[in-house]
Amino acid sequence: MTIDWRYTVEENLGILSVAGYLSPEAVRRFTGAVGWALARGTGPVIVDLTELRSWLAEGQLAISEAARRLAQAGRGLELAVIPADGSLVPVGDCPPIPVHADLAAALAAHSAGHGEQMEGRHEWRTTGWPDGDTPGD
Repeated sequence: MTIDWRYTVEENLGILSVAGYLSPEAVRRFTGAVGWALARGTGPVIVDLTELRSWLAEGQLAISEAARRLAQAGRGLELAVIPADGSLVPVGDCPPIPVHADLAAALAAHSAGHGEQMEGRHEWRTTGWPDGDTPGD
């Protein structure tokens, strides 16, 4: 099992939405999505896990590694929702990872209105990402 992802650049932040299963097989795909976010945005990256079904220890380590990569680039990583089947336990050298109750709370923390049409907004997604409304809306 793997993940699908969508990356949206909002004003001064990015939203990386992840759906599926963050299993050992999906870590490489997640790492690639983080690289995509690093190359195409500025500001913090909110990783929206609303549609994530589960994550294993390798997936949690991938989140910690993403936080380190983003911090090295002068950017932060935040989580919107964590799966019910676990909690994030970052490794010792991991920068702090704020966790928000949902995507709306994460955006409110940055005073960003999600879903508003704004100039310069861009979005990329895997081919498996469902069309339609944004998860969590």
